Amino acid sequence: MGCSTAVVLSVMGAAYGIAKSSIGISAVSVFRPDMIMKNMMPPILAGILSIYGLVVGVMITNDLREKSALHTNFMQLAAGLSCGLCCLSAGFCIGIVGDAGVRGTAQQPRLFVGMMLMLIFAEVLGLYGVIIALMMLSQSQQNVTKCQF
Repeated sequence: MGCSTAVVLSVMGAAYGIAKSSIGISAVSVFRPDMIMKNMMPPILAGILSIYGLVVGVMITNDLREKSALHTNFMQLAAGLSCGLCCLSAGFCIGIVGDAGVRGTAQQPRLFVGMMLMLIFAEVLGLYGVIIALMMLSQSQQNVTKCQF
């Protein structure tokens, strides 16, 4: 369950961030086609969120056993939820900030640096979830008794 929640929720956040910010890029590129490549940062940053979920999902999958302690299973679920929900919220933030930032940058090019700072802070929200998930996964196998059944 933890593996699937990490991957599915992070991909949903990435998909929303890419879709929402791409709407702004498409609208702006009609009037300012010279800014298309410069404004591709929001979809790129949103796409990184799905990689976070994939990394945590692979780490959870590597620790799966047929018989394992309940504590370990709940830690894996919590790690998947932590990564997935953080990446989902980061994707929402990147999509909304990216859309508004791209549209604003088309009108005032000096806004680009501010938009990038906001996008970086939004991306870090997903990274926090990955860090917590990795910490949980590293502790999930320690001081645990083996399952007898």
